[in-house]
Amino acid sequence: MSTIFNSDKVLCNHISEVDLCTYFIGTDFDDSGNEFVRCNDLIKILQEVLLEFAFGINEASKISHTQIISKLSDAAKSIYKIKDFETVRQLYEEGKDIDSIKSTKKYLSRGEFGELILHMLLRDFHNTIPLLSKIYFKDSYSFTVHGFDAVHIEPETQSLWLGESKLYTDGKAGIKELINDILEHLKKDYLNDEFNIISKKIKPYDDIPEKKYWLNLMNENTSLKDILTSVTIPLLCVYTSDTYNQKDFLKEYEKEMRTLKQYFDDNNSHPLKTKLNIILILFPVKNKNELVKNLHRRLHTLQGLSS
Repeated sequence: MSTIFNSDKVLCNHISEVDLCTYFIGTDFDDSGNEFVRCNDLIKILQEVLLEFAFGINEASKISHTQIISKLSDAAKSIYKIKDFETVRQLYEEGKDIDSIKSTKKYLSRGEFGELILHMLLRDFHNTIPLLSKIYFKDSYSFTVHGFDAVHIEPETQSLWLGESKLYTDGKAGIKELINDILEHLKKDYLNDEFNIISKKIKPYDDIPEKKYWLNLMNENTSLKDILTSVTIPLLCVYTSDTYNQKDFLKEYEKEMRTLKQYFDDNNSHPLKTKLNIILILFPVKNKNELVKNLHRRLHTLQGLSS
């Protein structure tokens, strides 16, 4: 399997079903023979993902090898121009309980890189193409960054992928918030508003062959029935899991994945849930807070490389 960012060298896609995909971070040995989880290697990959995530696929493809360092710095700067990212970075450095704060200030979820991780997984494991970069458009055209966390297309099926992501210390809490998102977002009025924003953004620059097809789908007169048959909804939950500390890791991991999927199915109360093409993506990590904190540190440092 050929991937864009080679995240398959670090991650294992253990369960791959129509409505459930699960991942975990692989392990390696140090020079002393001690086994460790490759969290730092994942952070290095996410650093590379940042270029495409921040600038968009078209702009990122034009970056030469001699420009990579300066462009990575520019990408990191564009991330921290968004208040949510800088606010969350400071909270992590202060050792604050991010999840408890998010319960009252949900916008802080966008500062935890869920969108970046979702972008990587969709590109490397689901063969999607990003339709636009919201970070790029905020920086270049002063558009507001909001709405779905990922707006991708899958060329073979011509399906539009509208993704949401959550990072939590507790898996069930993250899934509960994802359910709230689809209840709020998968409605005719919300979709029309989002499509209106997306169609305006892709008109100035995008040369994707299927653009006319997507613009037609995003017309306000398109029926909800037609929209739902053309849309896939990947829901990513990254969370802290104790399974990494268990002796029989795979057995405990699989048990946890099935339990969380059942929790999602039992609590998803969307009136059109049988019509929605949802893929629940579960990505347990050893320590979600440490992962996000270290990623913030890496990207914050990147800002000064081109100075």
